[in-house]
Amino acid sequence: MALFGKFFNRNRKEDLDKGLEKTRKTFFRKFQDAIVGKDKVDEDVLDELETVLISSDVGLNTTVKIIERIEARVARDKYIGTSELNEILRDEIVQLLSENNTKDLDDYDLPSDDMPCVIMVVGVNGVGKTTTIGKLAHQYKKKGKKVVLGAGDTFRAAAVDQLKIWAERVGCHFYSKGMNTDPAAVAYETVQYAIDNKCDVAIIDTAGRLHTKVNLMRELSKIRRSVTKKMESAPHEVLLVLDSTTGQNAIEQAKHFTNATDVSALALTKLDGTAKGGVAIGISDTFKVPIKYIGVGEGIEMLQVFNKREFVDSLFEK
Repeated sequence: MALFGKFFNRNRKEDLDKGLEKTRKTFFRKFQDAIVGKDKVDEDVLDELETVLISSDVGLNTTVKIIERIEARVARDKYIGTSELNEILRDEIVQLLSENNTKDLDDYDLPSDDMPCVIMVVGVNGVGKTTTIGKLAHQYKKKGKKVVLGAGDTFRAAAVDQLKIWAERVGCHFYSKGMNTDPAAVAYETVQYAIDNKCDVAIIDTAGRLHTKVNLMRELSKIRRSVTKKMESAPHEVLLVLDSTTGQNAIEQAKHFTNATDVSALALTKLDGTAKGGVAIGISDTFKVPIKYIGVGEGIEMLQVFNKREFVDSLFEK
């Protein structure tokens, strides 16, 4: 595979396979059951495949696209046996992810060469947002980057302390104004701190906005404007963190957050704890926003850059 030499080494591949084990067992078993005893890809097989994809939280609209693509290939190639369906399905899902602007990264590359590179992280409470920030900071620190974490989640009890603990664990800078302060002011001053201290990257945490609360979603827009006011080109990335264990609810959350602010990248957490890993395919297709990171375990090294071919291949491995 293309990334095996540099980033996607054997250990990373093993971590991915282990992290996707629950999804793979469910998906692959259902897929095999759908084609057992059948030689030709006919309407019945495609109906069964549609059920498998939907039950794996790929989503109805995305499932329909995949089925239509396979139908077109069957019509074009006249005869396709079920023995070929495995590879065809892989290819069509990878192609769909490619069309949806999901690019493969070689490493934990910064989204901009500007200094400081400002990353604003959003998501509801409980999705693993603070943990994702800490793990991402760890990777940047390993690459020799000077990092500051900004504690913009000023309303949730212990949120500031949790981020501070991560900063201490990683060994990076930390900026806070304490609890119950203005998140937009924290974001503005974090960028200023990064400039003053010549940091390469500033990662700004935000409150775990309830996606049903319009006024709280508007607060995200305010924070973004505050960052831009301090640095015109910032934020260079708005990273939305989603909990993959919530399945289709993650898509609903993504809809509200993409409406509230210009989300430019996605991180899917807790893939190791769910059989709903197919939601990654549906989210990418629905919002045309690249998946950059996936969480495949609790360890500090378990936040991986997303590689679509390796992800899809892992779903099909026996």
